[in-house]
Amino acid sequence: MSAPLPTEAAGRPAALPRPRGGDGAPALPATRIVPDWLWGVLLVLPALAMVALFFLYPLGLSAVSAFQGRDGGWTLANVAKAFELYSLDMAFTLAIVLLSSALVAVLSVAIGGYLTLGGNRLAVTLLRWLYRWPLFIPFIVAAQMMRSFLAKNGLMNNLLIGGGVIEPLQAASLLDWRGVVVTFVWKQTPFVALMVAGAMASLDRSTIEAARDLGAGRLRILAEIVVPQVRPTLTVGLILSFVTMLSVMSVPMMINPNSPTMITVDMAYRINAHGDYGVANALGFVSYAMAGLVGWVYLRHGVRQGGAR
Repeated sequence: MSAPLPTEAAGRPAALPRPRGGDGAPALPATRIVPDWLWGVLLVLPALAMVALFFLYPLGLSAVSAFQGRDGGWTLANVAKAFELYSLDMAFTLAIVLLSSALVAVLSVAIGGYLTLGGNRLAVTLLRWLYRWPLFIPFIVAAQMMRSFLAKNGLMNNLLIGGGVIEPLQAASLLDWRGVVVTFVWKQTPFVALMVAGAMASLDRSTIEAARDLGAGRLRILAEIVVPQVRPTLTVGLILSFVTMLSVMSVPMMINPNSPTMITVDMAYRINAHGDYGVANALGFVSYAMAGLVGWVYLRHGVRQGGAR
């Protein structure tokens, strides 16, 4: 049997003697071969390498090429030419994306609000099952579908004519800026609505029930209680949708053959028709500026909210 541990007067076990080295000094703890902070760097290094290779490097190369002439010297000629030829397209792009983002916000709040506050379980179940389907459809497929749906002889006009809503001579094509907006809104609303509906579902139901007990209607509860609490999530979804719609080329190219058009189509035209990478990169730099401005507004808003807390 092993000897019992020495005890102090209070009945608690006394501290065991610390191990000592050969000369009687306390033994030093074993040193780590790899520091803890280095393990963290090694874990995130693959992700950082992917970001640097596939985002930062092309971004820097495009930004530099926008301000370089064919002789390799620095110049503003590419940017000046881009604004001279495509300033209307830049304004058109910004207007289309902002309008689409606003409509996406309204529809996402409406869908999320009905999923949270709706009283008809069958309607809520059907809506929850249906609204997510556009998430799985690529933009190029969505554009082709809308070409068949919004054309003068497309499915939408045939349904309206068959239902007696309009006469055949009243059928009109929506394959212009309206078709681009419809496609963007149809494609991006499920993405934002999914985020907003999840945020609404995680809210404390006591405030909603208290408002109902005080006689508030669904619309007032949604506007004054629910939406302010999910505003950060809604903002994130709209910013991601803004950047996504800003970078799509297939939708405006396939649906809007008229002028003005979006920047992405102009970039493809400058490269494919003229081999002019300088002006194309200048247009890309303008789109970077638009996306960066929206990101800066969001980050500034987030910093303000963090400071208020």
